[in-house]
Order: sequence, then structure tokens, then C-alpha cells
Amino acid sequence: MKSIFFTLSQLLLMIVVLQSCVTLRNKPIMLQERFDTAPVPSAPDYSNPDHWAALPDKQDNADLVPFQSDLKEGQQNAKADVFFIYPTVYTYKPTRANSWNADVNDSELNKKIDESTIQNQASIFNESGKIYAPRYRQAHIYAYFTPNKEDAKKAFEIAYQDVKTAFEYYLKYYNQGKPIIIAAHSQGTQHATRLLQEFFDGKPLANQLVVAYLVGMPTLASYFQVLKPCESPSQTGCYNTWNTYAKNYFPPKYEEKLKYAVSVNPLTWKTDEEYATKELHKGGVAWGFKLTKPNAVDAQNHQGMLWINKPNIKGKAFLRVKNWHVADYNLFYMNVRENVKIRTEAFIQQWAQKTGK
Repeated sequence: MKSIFFTLSQLLLMIVVLQSCVTLRNKPIMLQERFDTAPVPSAPDYSNPDHWAALPDKQDNADLVPFQSDLKEGQQNAKADVFFIYPTVYTYKPTRANSWNADVNDSELNKKIDESTIQNQASIFNESGKIYAPRYRQAHIYAYFTPNKEDAKKAFEIAYQDVKTAFEYYLKYYNQGKPIIIAAHSQGTQHATRLLQEFFDGKPLANQLVVAYLVGMPTLASYFQVLKPCESPSQTGCYNTWNTYAKNYFPPKYEEKLKYAVSVNPLTWKTDEEYATKELHKGGVAWGFKLTKPNAVDAQNHQGMLWINKPNIKGKAFLRVKNWHVADYNLFYMNVRENVKIRTEAFIQQWAQKTGK
């Protein structure tokens, strides 16, 4: 019995390890000040490496691979870039006056970001791409819950303008015409979607787009004029998106947007509702940044959601998780890592045929 509860505790810790984006069932921290009365932190300076959570030429948590694994980090020789936008980690009661938007010089928050989403999510891409992850003045989680929608709009606008500025800096000083992967989660996906709309959708830069991973936020097909969802594991120039929930669960406010969202199954890389058995699962990442065993998770697209049964682990009968949001990447870590490699290699081959390089 001791081993059962130890395994269960590991899984539950995996769920909270990212410390990002509280679920709708949790009561969020309420901000007492209105946006216009709260100070706005100074804008990042993207010529300063400290204002990047990850850069390929500095040591950071995106360089890591899961402990006790034989995976290799390959950024030095990677032929593609990854522009990664992290999710909401600013979820706790503010300790500074700038309550609505995070300060990129906040060392406490930066540590939380680096040891959660950068390590557990951005690291997925470090075999196939050079990782660029800007720090940005993310909106506090309360922006998703406040009845004052204008306050939320202003907070999100500050966050997006940082992401946009970072991307423009990246294009000017780092990219040098290389293939680009856009990857994000939750609030990061909100900003990544807008970035794709402004820079890629029907634009020349789309010729450099390997693929986008728009995870943890409902993404509607109508958001893009030209970009399409991925329909096969090796397709390029497309986007993948999913939101993970327990089978037969419909979250609050499901009818508002999620019902109409695109969902790409990370076990099959298709948008159909074909059930994918756990035998297709390559492994995830759990507490302690350790790989879980493969064949643990199944998946099926269903009306805008990615439904999963309880992961196949000891103690699963005790699990009551319905919203797997914080583990959208963790559950499918190895499947995503493998897929990034497949799509990158396919793109580079196509790129060589077109350009002769």
C-alpha cells in the first residue's frame, strides 16, 4: 500500500509542479486595486540576456533533459529556432505594487518560471531547436476572472506588447533566416496566437514556420485566414493545439468557446475523434523532472477537448482530477519531443529542396 500512495503522490505533485494557470474550479487571488491605480513595471530590455528565460548561448533550465534519462540536448547544432512563450506563473498574492503585470526583474517569480514551465515545457524542444524564451510582463491570473474586462484587456496588452517586442528583437538579431517553431502554453498561447496572426498568417514569414504548438488555450479555426491545424505527424507550416480533460467531463463555460476549439491529438497528431490507445504513449514527465513509463495515457479528441482516462498508474482509482490543464505538455512530453524532431527534419528536407541549401 505504501508504494501505491507514493506513486499517486508523485502524479499529484506533477499536476502542481508547473505552478501555472489555476483551474476554473479554484478560487483565484483577487486584486484589490484597479489597473489604472497600480504601477506598471518597466519594460524589458531584450538586449539584456537576463530578460530572457532561455537563450541558446546561455545556461538555463531549457537546456535540461529529464533526470535518469538518456535524452540529449542538441541546441548547439540545431538548424531550427524555437520561440517559446510561457504560461501564467504569476498566480499568487502580489508582493509588489505592480499587481496586474509581472516585473521581469522579480527574482522570486523568475525562479518559479525557470523551475516550472521552462524546465518542464520548453525543454521538450531542446533536441531539435535553439530555444528563445523571453521574460515578459505577464498578466496576473486574476485578469482571467475579473469582472472588470477593461482592466484585463490593458494587462494582457502590456504582456503581448512585450512578447511582440521580443519576437521582433529575435528576428533582427538572432534568427538569420532559420526555420522557426512557435510554442506556448495557456496565457503564452493567447499571445502566440496573436503573434501568428500578425507575423505569419498569410505573411512571407510563414515560409519559415516549421510548426506551432498552441497548447492549453481554446484555439478556433476562425482565428487564422491561412494557417491550418496539423493533420499528420510530419506536416509542416501548421499548428497543433489541445486542452486536456478527464473523459466525460465538461468544464465550466464550455459552451462559450472550448466547444468550438480545434483539438489535435498528441498521440496521433490528427484532429479526428479516433480513440488513441495508451500503447501510443511514449512517456511523460512527473515530479522531480523524471520520465514516467510509456503506455500510461490514452487520448481522444471530443468536441474541442482532448479527453483522457485516468493515467495507467498504481493508485489511479484514487485520482479525482478533471482538468489536466497544467499537465498538457507533461503528460505527453516524449510524444511532443519526438514530433518536434519529425516535423523539423521534414521541414529542413523540404527547405533544402526549395532553396538548394
